[in-house]
Amino acid sequence: MKEIKIITGKENVQNIQNLEILALVKFYQAFNDRNLKLMKAVWLNTKEASMNNPLGGIMRGWSAIESVYDKIFNGKATVYVEFYDFTIHKTKDMFFATGRERGYFKTDEIEIQLAIRTSRIFKKINGEWKQIQHHGSIDNPELLKKYQKLVRK
Repeated sequence: MKEIKIITGKENVQNIQNLEILALVKFYQAFNDRNLKLMKAVWLNTKEASMNNPLGGIMRGWSAIESVYDKIFNGKATVYVEFYDFTIHKTKDMFFATGRERGYFKTDEIEIQLAIRTSRIFKKINGEWKQIQHHGSIDNPELLKKYQKLVRK
């Protein structure tokens, strides 16, 4: 089986043997398909979960995180990202993936290209990987400013 270098969420999950890659694929499938039900299945649905996003917010607990995804999935903009240039580091009951995301934020009026440094941490719960933490940062100050202005409209 060929090594996966870019994760889009469109990969055939039947062919993925690596459970860490499978967990990441499911996240990007949920995100890019705007599937809140699948997103809930990917995340640890407790107060332990946290998310630090490029808009400067720190969300703690699944209900706060879910509200962010709900706004993204049901908003006017389409947001697409894929994960690349990543590495995975794991222990018996936890793994983290660190890398880059690229994609776009698009409305009827405007489209901007996204470039985000990303890390995701997963914890093994009852034999299944659940995301417990996400951190994303936009390095380019102009892109960050533009993205923040568009999203906060």
